[in-house]
Amino acid sequence: MYIFTYRNRKIQRLVTFYTSSRRDIIEKLKRLQVDPRRELDAHPLHGPLTGQWSCWLGSNLRMTYIIDDDQKLIIVQAIGTHKIY
Repeated sequence: MYIFTYRNRKIQRLVTFYTSSRRDIIEKLKRLQVDPRRELDAHPLHGPLTGQWSCWLGSNLRMTYIIDDDQKLIIVQAIGTHKIY
């Protein structure tokens, strides 16, 4: 199982905000911890964001992250609407 970590405190506060206002996101993040490459329509990004992954958390909410398989980490880079790309 992977553990979430965050690029910075701002991202951590945004994740906390979204999970406190929408309970369904907590369950989706738990699923992502099990398999960050296959759950929630996860897909690798291209271009300047190569090396990052993106997933759908509901309606217009997306999250980008980096997967560190050696340490079993999901490093959240951004969360928000499609404008985060």
